[in-house]
Formats: sequence, C-alpha cells, structure tokens
Amino acid sequence: MGGSSKKAEAKRQHASRANKEALLHPNSQCGAQQLLIPQKRWYRQRAHANPFSDHDLVYPASPAHMDWSVHYPAYFPCASGSEADQQPSASSSTAHATGAVSSTTGKKVEFADIGCGFGGLLMDLAPVFPDKLMLGMEIRVSVTHYVHDKIVALRLAHRQQQQSQASGEQRTERSEAVVKMEEDGEEGNGQPISGKESRAGEGSRKAQKRGRNSTAGGAGGDAAADGLDGGAAEDDDEEQVAADAERDAALFSQAGRAAGGYQNVSVLRANAMKFLPNFFERGQLSKLFFLFPDPHFKQRKHKARIISPTLLAEYAYIIRPGGIVYTITDVHDLHLWMVKHLTAFPLFERLADDGPELKDDPCVRLVTYSTEEGKKVERNKGSKYFAAFVRKPDPDFGRE
Repeated sequence: MGGSSKKAEAKRQHASRANKEALLHPNSQCGAQQLLIPQKRWYRQRAHANPFSDHDLVYPASPAHMDWSVHYPAYFPCASGSEADQQPSASSSTAHATGAVSSTTGKKVEFADIGCGFGGLLMDLAPVFPDKLMLGMEIRVSVTHYVHDKIVALRLAHRQQQQSQASGEQRTERSEAVVKMEEDGEEGNGQPISGKESRAGEGSRKAQKRGRNSTAGGAGGDAAADGLDGGAAEDDDEEQVAADAERDAALFSQAGRAAGGYQNVSVLRANAMKFLPNFFERGQLSKLFFLFPDPHFKQRKHKARIISPTLLAEYAYIIRPGGIVYTITDVHDLHLWMVKHLTAFPLFERLADDGPELKDDPCVRLVTYSTEEGKKVERNKGSKYFAAFVRKPDPDFGRE
C-alpha cells in the first residue's frame, strides 16, 4: 500500500514540475521579434497514458466556471497577463471565469478534438473555419505543451508576417509616389508616361514579392533547418522527422495568410473520459472528432476505449442536434466497434460516406489526411476506416 502511494505521489510531482517548466515558453523568452518553432524532440512523452489513473489535472466545477480568456484572448476579455505566459493545462479553473460564451463577441467553443495528439487537425482546421472556436483535448503532459507552444508560435508568425507585408506595401507606395513625382516633373503636365508607369508597377510587384519571400524565409526556412537538425534522438524515425520538417516549413511560411491568425484554436490537458461535461454546456458543440484513438486490443482493456456505451451519453449531451461526430482509425476491429456502439445509441445516426451531408464537408478530407497518425498510415500504405454520425434531435417525451 505504501509503495503505490509513493508511486502516485511521484507521478503528481512529475506532472507538477512539467507544468512549471511549460510556463517558461520559448517564444515568451526570446521576445516579440524572434520566432522559435517547437520541435517534437523537445517534448518527450510515452505513446499512451492510462485514463483511469489519478492525473494532476485542473478542471472547472462547471462550464460557467471555465476561463477561456487564456485560450482565446482575441475573443474573450483577459483578466491579466499575455497568452504566451499562460499554460492551458493550468488555466482550466481560475478566479477569472468567463463562462462558456464570450461577453464581448458571443463566441463559444464549437469544435472539439478528443485526444488531439500533436494537433495536426487543429492547425489545418483553424484557417478553414476562422469564425469557429476549436479546442484540442489531450491527456499527455508533454504533447499538450507541444501543441500549445506551436499555436503560440503560429500566432506570432502570423503577426510578424502581417507586419512585414504591411511595411513592404508602405515602401512600395512611397516608391510609386517618388516615380510619379519624377514623371510629373519631366512631363510638366501631371500625366505619367505609360512606359514608366508600367515599369513602376512592375517594381512595385517585385518589392511586394521580395517582402513576402523574406517573411516566409524567416519562418519557414528556420522551420526546415530546425526540423532536419542532426540532433534528433536515435529512436526518431528519420522519415517522420523529414516529413514534420517539410510540414512545418509549409505551415509557418504561410502563417501570415491564414484567416483568423490561429486565434481561434487552443489546447488544454484534460481527461475527456471523466470531465468532458465540466468544460462544455449541453448542446454546445457542433463537431466532435475521435481520430486514430488508442485501440486497446486486449478485451479486458476495451472499457478504456474512448468510444464506449458508458461515454456515448456524455457525447450526446455536449453535441447539439445536427452536430456531427467524426471517427477514423487504421484498425478494422476498432472501426467495427465504434460503428456498432454509435449506431446502437438512440441519439446518433450514421451518415453515408457519399451522402450530401459529407460530400462538400471539408472536415472529411482533413480528418483523413491532416493528422500525424494519418500521414504515417499513408507512408506505410495502410488502410483507413472512416465513419461519421449525426446527432439526432431530442425525442419529445410526453408530447403528441
């Protein structure tokens, strides 16, 4: 008994130290003019975490007690501090509770990625739905820190590239004004010569292009260099490291063009199997994602599967009628398990893969190809099994 108590205390101390270390966010230390892109090798973590263990988690007593200002400072009024100085896993319950709905913008979290992993889906979803707030929920400490740091870095990259582009446009306008003044002086009638006007316009376009390229190189180039650094751990798959570097290079080089500037995406550490209703009100979510969850192959471990009869009532509670639950896995047995239980639940109905609801839904493509797990399955030429379910309307009990 004493041994298990010491082990539990050691786990709590380890999680507490990890949370404190995460507060020393790299981008908050290097200043607003620099950008440090997080690398996975800095965040060592086991592949799985036991959801039935007592983790050092902070969660609100109810959705009304949740402080979303730390996660979405552009949409919820902040009490104090900056986003880079805060850690999502430590901000779930504070004295400054904003409630589920923003008092200034009327926004609330509508998308939730349960077990978001390294956040591949969130990074691709954010620009596609810039007016929707989305949240990743992950139980592993270091993985949560990685996703949080990457979101902060993307917000900073977006701001820097926007500022660089704006300054480039100002320089272009000044150069055009100088050219026009010279032309006015030469002609004496205030009318520019068509040839010179054409050359001035061409110079303007080149200046804008140089501004964009220098901005992209400042973020994307560093991402590629960092991602391909030879200091990666020996157990890292070289192909995975190269793929991550290429993905980060493209992501950060285009951050300035991303609609919403990644202000609509965040992550927090939570155990979704225990505390999901503490974060979301009834019918708050419109989309719920379960992507490549832990299969728990052993029969005695099936109770730990994220889709199970005991949890479907909670999912039906937090997702609104008409909302969609997306599932995908590369394990056929797990796919059959999820389809079986979601179909049997009275408030969910499976959507046809080629039906009108999913035909033009951009989430289907992103769910299939955006996650790190999905890309790994692609490289290994494996199979993916997708299914989506719509939340049916609540039954009218006692009504004729």
